[in-house]
Amino acid sequence: MKFESILVVCVTLGMPGPAFAADAAGGGMTYEAKLQSCFACHGENGDKPLLPDYPVLSGQYQDYLAQALRSYRSGRRQHPIMNAQVMALGLSDDDIEQLAAYFAAKSGLINLGD
Repeated sequence: MKFESILVVCVTLGMPGPAFAADAAGGGMTYEAKLQSCFACHGENGDKPLLPDYPVLSGQYQDYLAQALRSYRSGRRQHPIMNAQVMALGLSDDDIEQLAAYFAAKSGLINLGD
């Protein structure tokens, strides 16, 4: 699927964007809004990706998810959607740890037997 097609899907589905999620305190996005942005493509529990080639996040190891997000943020890991999303969301180190913990705690492919 081409990047332009993915953008059309995202816009059509009404993915939350930074303009809609500003908190009153400083104009930045709340953690909840950042989490909602992840839900748009990966599902609320991280187990129902929008497209088959999007990864399942639930049950992944927390340190793996955090490292992946930090790598997207720094540009060491390249993916047109994820690099843009991480930058648009302005993920802090705290945000990254919270998001990684949220999805790691969900039942998924790795910890279904737990």
